[in-house]
Amino acid sequence: MSFDALLWLSFGGPEGPEDVRPFLENVVRGRGVPPERLDEVEAHYQHFGGVSPINRLNLEAIDAVRARGFELPIYFGNRNWHPMAEDAVAQMKADGVRRALVFPTSAYGGYSACRQYDEDIVRALQAVPDGPELVKLRQFFDHPLFISSFADGVRAAAATLSGPYRLVFTAHSVPVSADKAAGPPAEGGYRYSRQIVEASRLVAAELGITEYDVVWQSRSGPPQIPWLEPDVVDHIDALHAKGVTGVVVCPIGFVSDHLEVVWDLDTEARDRALELGMEFARAATPNGDPRFAELVTELVAEHTSGAPVRKLSSFVVAGCTVNGAPCAPLCCEPANRPARA
Repeated sequence: MSFDALLWLSFGGPEGPEDVRPFLENVVRGRGVPPERLDEVEAHYQHFGGVSPINRLNLEAIDAVRARGFELPIYFGNRNWHPMAEDAVAQMKADGVRRALVFPTSAYGGYSACRQYDEDIVRALQAVPDGPELVKLRQFFDHPLFISSFADGVRAAAATLSGPYRLVFTAHSVPVSADKAAGPPAEGGYRYSRQIVEASRLVAAELGITEYDVVWQSRSGPPQIPWLEPDVVDHIDALHAKGVTGVVVCPIGFVSDHLEVVWDLDTEARDRALELGMEFARAATPNGDPRFAELVTELVAEHTSGAPVRKLSSFVVAGCTVNGAPCAPLCCEPANRPARA
């Protein structure tokens, strides 16, 4: 099939102190997050001067893809902060783009990780009448380049420790109800937590590690709503109580070092481990690895030249959509919406 461009679609992040609060309000709009939680997260951003690294990291990754001789023009748009997806699609239309692929910077299923990117596409097209056709690329949590990048990150992190360690995989927590709403059990592979567990298993298998943990981080919802647990900091406490003296944390749920990595892991989790006298190391995310740029070009080639789908799990291939239409019934449904027949 013929495509004119690639839209790099990401989450977005503030570029200065004055951006932080309106950015966070965009992120949580309609979710009932208490103001005191926003105050807490705002303080995390202000700790870094009110600037998230996510936009810079995305631009660096885009440059890495271009450096591979990538032939399609690449446009960059976000869900929650500038440059917004609507503005990117408007520019694409002005440039004469008629049909484009979309790379969402999330490897997984689930509402926030997948379906919400479909909604971003729908919103952008509603804002830009007669805009280009947009075909979203598939989920890639089990792609061999994704897995090998994390495995090497764990190896490098472990090499900085002086003794034995426990490998702990971590990903952004979500409400338990949202995770269960991601698809019926018969359609195995849609559910976010299952994919996180599978990606963790694949990385551990490449490393030859049979005992490891999968935990969660960065919850932000009302305290009365159950979220995926245990939390990574609580888990470090539990490991210490068992006599574990070192930990390597692998942020398997993240493709780049944005705030949930540099604060929740590099600051909170690290500080807690050091308080307990434990050695701590954090594995790198794939964004800066040349394999990440190669992964993107492979996903594009599946559509432009019929390249084979490379994956390491038996899970269903999901996430590819056209103009934001769901890729499968019930896939990545938000928990607060009625299931569709």
